[in-house]
This record gives sequence, C-alpha cells and structure tokens, in this order.
Amino acid sequence: MHNNVVEWTSKDVEEWLRKEDFDEETIGLLCIENKVNGKCLIALNDNDFVMAPLSKLNLRERKTLYLAVKTLQRENQNTLVMLGILELPNINMYNPHNLHFTKHEYSEYFESDRITPPLSEEGRPQRLPPEIWKAFLAFCYLVLVTWITAFVMVIVHDRVPDMKKYPPLPDIFLDNIPHIPWAFDMCEITGTFLFTVWLLVLLFHKHRFILMRRFFALSGTVFLLRCITMLITSLSVPGTHLQCQPRTHSFQAEDLSFFDDIKIKTSQAYLIWRGAGMSIQGVRTCGDYMFSGHTVALTMLNFFITEYTPQHLYFLHTVSWIMNMFGIFFILAAHEHYSIDVFVAFYITSRLFCYYHTLSNNQALMQQDSIRTRIWFPLLSFFESGVEGHVPNEYETLNEIVLNIYFFVKVRIETIRRFHFRSTMQNTNSPASNSNPSENKKTK
Repeated sequence: MHNNVVEWTSKDVEEWLRKEDFDEETIGLLCIENKVNGKCLIALNDNDFVMAPLSKLNLRERKTLYLAVKTLQRENQNTLVMLGILELPNINMYNPHNLHFTKHEYSEYFESDRITPPLSEEGRPQRLPPEIWKAFLAFCYLVLVTWITAFVMVIVHDRVPDMKKYPPLPDIFLDNIPHIPWAFDMCEITGTFLFTVWLLVLLFHKHRFILMRRFFALSGTVFLLRCITMLITSLSVPGTHLQCQPRTHSFQAEDLSFFDDIKIKTSQAYLIWRGAGMSIQGVRTCGDYMFSGHTVALTMLNFFITEYTPQHLYFLHTVSWIMNMFGIFFILAAHEHYSIDVFVAFYITSRLFCYYHTLSNNQALMQQDSIRTRIWFPLLSFFESGVEGHVPNEYETLNEIVLNIYFFVKVRIETIRRFHFRSTMQNTNSPASNSNPSENKKTK
C-alpha cells in the first residue's frame, strides 16, 4: 500500500477497508462494483453518503465509513489542497464586504468546519489555531522588555553601593562555598545548551506558534517584574572579587544635559542588549541582583522543554532538570548573586509558568471570573482566547515542515497574483482608460 492516498488502487482501498474492519458487503460495494480508488475515496463528501451506492449500506457501516474517511481526509489535508478539493478561505483584499465570512463559506472539507476537532482531556472540542500574529506581538513584547531591562541594568550599575562602605551581606551559601572563577561561564554554557534544545522542540512541534507566544509572554513578564525589583532596592556586591564601580565618562555628569545622559545610557544599554547580558559575550554589570536573570532563563527553558516534550523522554527531562540545577549552582559558586536572588527567581518563574498553564489548560476557570482574569492576567486573556484545552505534544517530520512552508508560500503567491490581476482589471475598466479611445477619435 502506497503512503500517498492518491496513488491507491482499488486493491489498496480494499486492504485499507479490511484494516479498518469493514465487512465484505462494504468492500464488495466499493472496490468490486464501483472500483473506488484512493483519489475517489479521499474525495467523498457528505452528499455521497446519502446517495447511492453508499445509501445502500446499513447504518453502522455507513457511519463507520464516514468517520474513517473524515479521519483520512484530516490526515491528508495537504493532498486535498493539491487536488483542489480543499480550498483555504480566500479574503478578497479589494472588496471590504468579503473581509467578514462565516464558517459556512469554508469548503466542506475544511477541518474547522466539517471534521470533528480533537477532544481535550475534559472531552470538549479543542481549537488550537496557530495565530501567528499573536506570536509576533508576543515577540515584540519580549524585545521591548529586554530593552527596558538593559536600560535599567545601566541605571542600577551606576547606583551600586560602595564596596568599601557596604561589604557583602551575610549569606549561608556564599559564606561556606569558595569562589570558583569559571563557574559563571559554565552557567551560561548550560543555558545555551538548554536554549538549543528548546529551538529544536519549536522546530518540530506541530503547535510551535502557540509555544512561541507562551514563551515570549512569560519571559517578558518575568523580566519586566525583575526590572521593578532591581530598581526598588540596590543590594551590596555579593563578592569581593567583583570590581563594581559606576561607569566614568570623559566629562562630568553635572555638565550633561538630560538628553545627553539618556543618549549615553541608551548606547550602554545597547551593548548589554546586544550581548544578551551574558559575560561570555563580554557584558559585565553590577547591581542587578534581585532577582537573578540567569536563573529565570534556565528555569523557563527547563519548564518549557519538560512541558512540551513527550513524557516517555525521561532521559531528556532528567538532563534538563540537572542542567537547571547545575546552572543555579554555578551562579552561586561564582558569587555573582546572593542565594535569595536565585531562590526568588526560581520561585517566581516556576509559579508563573504553572499559573499560566493551569488557567490556559482549563478555560472553565477563566470563564467563571473572566473580568478578574482580564485584570490580573491580561496577556493570558489575550493570547489564550483562541485555545481550548491542553496543547498536545504532536510533532512533524522534516518532510511535513517543508510541505507546510511550500503550501504557505504558494497560497501567499496566489493571493498576491489575484490581487495584482484584479487591480489590473480594475485599472483597465476604469472611466479614465475608457475615455482615451473617444479622445483619440476626436483628435483624429
């Protein structure tokens, strides 16, 4: 039996029907009397099931065949698009009345219309639209927050307390663990490894855009909260090995205007933003202690990797947690943060991740008090409004990814071509173009 349904012969269809446990009467009606092949099978629609010859089947066989065909169509939507059976909804960009359409304007083969969507763990129909534009907005939100974070890091660095006047605070862990100079670099290498694994998960996950917007939204929110905690209180430097002094300029601060000072701080913030705040990128800052940004990154990556990979990948989950814990240990061993900085960072990141996913996976909890949810969790209410239930860990092969990209580009090119053709036709039929022949006759 071919993998491609279109290439199925009547024998292949007969083999498929036997595998689906249909009786001999159904097999004989379809494959022997009507010579149904793969192309004919996948093109069956609702009308075919109420007309002869399928109407001759008993109720059980007809219903079972209907569900089997719909499942086959859902698994081969790309094939339906190539055959011209499934048409994605086309928005007429030059006709504003066509911008609003109902679900009945979709093809009957379209998944969100006729094919029953997968059920969530609660047994309710589940919608998982990618909503790429929301992922883009979440990305812009994260970029803006990282810029704000970099600017705040410049401010708190210049406010760092004098090491001679304010020595390091007592800390149970730092007071009993010797300083390891290379530990902080190891922490960042650990984070880079986890980030690489997360990129691979995003590449192959079927619902990658939902994962992306959740990652961007949660990371941006935690780092925005970190900006507030850094500004509120300036802790003393945690280690005597750190050379932390306010940045000096070639001119006195009192000679600077407000805009000149902002310009200098912005240029310094760009250096921090460009290096992602990492010491292996040459970024060295002080004063940004409460709470640890490196711990936030490690914990966020760990939780997303373990949440959106199959449960049977015990080795990957174990490695992810070990890397998270070792990364935290390296931060403390480098004496770059107080223990309270790391603890608060881990707690806030993990709790926010759990709260967000608990609410997004249980829409009923959000709907019971939607007003309070919008007030306290505005990003959750906005980004998760189109998601119903738990996001399953479904993955795509490289071939499916390439096909999806191909059809995406193909649809966009066809849309542009139609728009260009329609615009050309409108310009040709415009009154100005029609008046030219008469004017030419008058001149003659």
